[in-house]
Amino acid sequence: MAATWKVSTMERTLSDSESGLEGVVNVLHWQVVDIQTVGEGDDAVVHSGRCYGTVSLEAPDVDSFTAYADISEADAISWAKAAIGEEQVEAYQASVASQIELSKNPVSAAGVPW
Repeated sequence: MAATWKVSTMERTLSDSESGLEGVVNVLHWQVVDIQTVGEGDDAVVHSGRCYGTVSLEAPDVDSFTAYADISEADAISWAKAAIGEEQVEAYQASVASQIELSKNPVSAAGVPW
């Protein structure tokens, strides 16, 4: 399965005195997740990976401003990825894949022998 990006919440100013715009989103809380199931039925094991973070956005262009009520999740994800940068987006996705591989093939363990 491919990594899935989500925006869990958006911080915004209710009224921006400089631009006169309302509902200007300035911080996005994002996550990227992936899940892989190995086996079937009672033998199925679910392996998952997740990265979470926040990213600040630059002030919007007044001419292309999207009203808060009109922002779609796809818009927010696109803005988050653009603000994070392509190289870091790929690094987060690679981290999620690495977490899944480590879950499938652990190199350490914790516990007690009794």
